[in-house]
Amino acid sequence: MTRAEQMTAFIEQAGWGGAELHPLAGDASTRRYVRLARRGHTAMLMDQPRGAETAACPPGASDAERRKLGYNAMARLAGPDCRPFAAVSHYLRAQGMSAPEIFAQDFEAGFLLIEDLGDGRFADLILGGTAERPLYEAAVDVLVKLHQSPAPKTLAVPGAADVHLLAYDPVAMEAEVLLLAEWFFKAASGQEVSAEAREAFVAAWRSALARLPVDNAVMVMRDFHAENLMWLGDRQGVARAGLLDFQDALAGSPAYDLISLTEDARRDVSVELAEAMTRRYIAARKALDARFDEEAFRFAAALLAAQRNTKIVGIFTRLWKRDGKPRYTQYLPRMWGYLERDLQHPALGDLKHWFDTHIPRAWRGTLGT
Repeated sequence: MTRAEQMTAFIEQAGWGGAELHPLAGDASTRRYVRLARRGHTAMLMDQPRGAETAACPPGASDAERRKLGYNAMARLAGPDCRPFAAVSHYLRAQGMSAPEIFAQDFEAGFLLIEDLGDGRFADLILGGTAERPLYEAAVDVLVKLHQSPAPKTLAVPGAADVHLLAYDPVAMEAEVLLLAEWFFKAASGQEVSAEAREAFVAAWRSALARLPVDNAVMVMRDFHAENLMWLGDRQGVARAGLLDFQDALAGSPAYDLISLTEDARRDVSVELAEAMTRRYIAARKALDARFDEEAFRFAAALLAAQRNTKIVGIFTRLWKRDGKPRYTQYLPRMWGYLERDLQHPALGDLKHWFDTHIPRAWRGTLGT
């Protein structure tokens, strides 16, 4: 069958035959979403073709095996498998959070029918005039709740075998930051990064990441920001923040999702709001655990912010050069603004030196626009 025929068959089997189909605008991934409407009810279809991306990382794969499999395995992305989405959704819902309920699934074909969390996306609400601070406070409270539990080793998948929650390890982080050296550097300079500069880049990151605290790992959703958060005002407590786009979750630092929220690639988050949300998170964690180390947390936040923003510069350049999506270059000046701020942390001096030496300020502005 064609993909369209497979989709129609899945919808009918799920009991939604005859529903109106309303495709949603695409994003940077190979997934697409279609809103189904029937007799006053709606649901969302996730369409994730199994052959659209390279393989995900098998549990227990060596570093060499991951590199052979490709970027998804190195960075430990879910890739073409929609089971991780179902697994994380099931886990989050068990914690009292508003991840979409899974109504029907065909993991082999790559289809999920999931709960429709509506149109109240944080980013859109703020753009329309809704006060941003209460929304961000609700998001921070989700992280505080989530981080009260250590990262589980495995996640149950209703209707399939369990999936492993892998570690957000140095191999994954190194693969991500190398996207800047491989894609942005060439786009900005017109030439490949030299072997010497690449070696110094990797060495600086390895040195910094070696100091990242690895105890107290929590579930890290990896794309926790205003584009992936939905306001559900009829719910209570942490359930008011609907959660999306968490299929790439790993076990990692509690700081990661907070900086994903407060250094948002697609919208400006003021220094004042970011600091207020950081203080809210720290105060809540201290109230729950007197041993919470604020200094170590702030170092992790600065390092992971630099790592994440370096990765995003590379990804957005790759989306432009490889995938023909130049619109992502509009975000690069914001990312460089974040990066320059992140690299001011005293412990990141070697990384700052590499960027100051190899990435002239003229490259950090309007590349591709």
